[in-house]
Amino acid sequence: MNYVMNLNDCFFPGDLQKKSLYQCSICKKSFSEKGILTTHKCIRAGEKAFHCNICDKVFPKESALTTHIRVHTGEKPFHCDICGKSFSVRGHLTNHIRIHTGEKPYHCDLCSKSFSQKDRLTSHRRIHTGEKPYHCNICNESFSEGSKLKIHAYIHTGEKPYHCDVCGKSFSIKSHLTTHKRIHTGEKPYHCDICGKSFTEGSALTQHKRIHTGEKPYHCDICGKSFSQTSGLKMHNRRFHTTERPFSCDICGKSYSDQNTLNKHRNIHTGERPYRCDICGKSFFHGNALTEHIRIHTGEKPYHCEICGKLFSARSKFTEHSHIHTGEKLHHCDICGKSFSQLTRLTTHKRTHTGEKPYHCDICGKSFSQTAHLTIHRRIHTGEKPYQCDICGKSFFQNSDVTKHKRIHTGEKPYHCNICGKSFSGSSSLTTHKYIHTGQKPYHCNICGKSFSQNSDLTKHKRTHSGENPYQNYVCGESFAMTNHSS
Repeated sequence: MNYVMNLNDCFFPGDLQKKSLYQCSICKKSFSEKGILTTHKCIRAGEKAFHCNICDKVFPKESALTTHIRVHTGEKPFHCDICGKSFSVRGHLTNHIRIHTGEKPYHCDLCSKSFSQKDRLTSHRRIHTGEKPYHCNICNESFSEGSKLKIHAYIHTGEKPYHCDVCGKSFSIKSHLTTHKRIHTGEKPYHCDICGKSFTEGSALTQHKRIHTGEKPYHCDICGKSFSQTSGLKMHNRRFHTTERPFSCDICGKSYSDQNTLNKHRNIHTGERPYRCDICGKSFFHGNALTEHIRIHTGEKPYHCEICGKLFSARSKFTEHSHIHTGEKLHHCDICGKSFSQLTRLTTHKRTHTGEKPYHCDICGKSFSQTAHLTIHRRIHTGEKPYQCDICGKSFFQNSDVTKHKRIHTGEKPYHCNICGKSFSGSSSLTTHKYIHTGQKPYHCNICGKSFSQNSDLTKHKRTHSGENPYQNYVCGESFAMTNHSS
């Protein structure tokens, strides 16, 4: 009797996609599952095997065949007596019941986290070990779970088998369709039992709950620092502990600590953007960039600052924001040693040393070191003043200007001199005031070399050289260089 095995389940050594496959010690054939290897050994040994007459799969036990046949018949004989849900396999019912009981019998011996299913513990442990045994044979990207590799494969095939029956949009991942449908229904089925906040995705709720619990299950095995998410641990390791960068780009020579990061970097050169938003069609070089982008459509901001309450859609933005409260300044200038809480601020700061001004006005050609400064500058040409005072209606080019302006109405002076106690409405006014105490005179006349503690005094002084008299007495018509002469 000839037994035919499913070729999708059988791999030869040259075609392996998974490092730890199950190999026959006699013929060296490898298999993706232990059960398939067992069946193979039965066939070789001439033992009785049980054959599915619908799809030709072979099983070593009659009970395994009985369970398998339910895939074809749709039979689900095992019922949950709590919610009534049915299952084709008794083990699946056992796992399901733990949702109701809260039982989590599988414990991680590294971080003490518990799971209701053994395979979830196995996947979780790879967070600690860094193991990614599932490899894409097209782009070589690696994954910790087989399901993630299967989803990733759709990027290459372009297949989108899941369709929205409301708007017709198609998705490559079933969970993305489920999340998408909530745009139409407004459903947020995941609720925080501590604060009542609701979420469209279970992963967002899991991350949110760590705000309340303070849980940081991902630990750096070098310095002991803990993180609430794996992405934070990975970023930390790459930034502070990895000196070896064996993976080099053959186009620009840039080096990376792992193959995955190099693969993502290469997309910049090739222009390939394999991660596409199913909602608006925008494409991205990296998968995490797509994940953050999708939150623009959903409005989700899963990262919550427990100190000031501010919400963020991107983990990186939240991490940088948290440094404001902790005072932590991880980013150091290698030229002057100044430290910054945010990497973007260090990048901008370095331009004070290099003089680089990469952002150019396409109207007048003026250049700026920051894109925000260019945006504000362009309003000089357009006349746009988008920030309005809600008390008097006055408009301003910058949001910071309207914030300062409002203090005229409120009388607020939040900046205090720690020497004499005098208060000011703006930080620049406090800085200038402190020169009185320090004797510092940073404003120099380029004509005679005289120095001043305040820029306004230098402006007045320069009029002695230019002869400019901008202030006019409207009684007698005479003009003066300073306002205190006009009376």
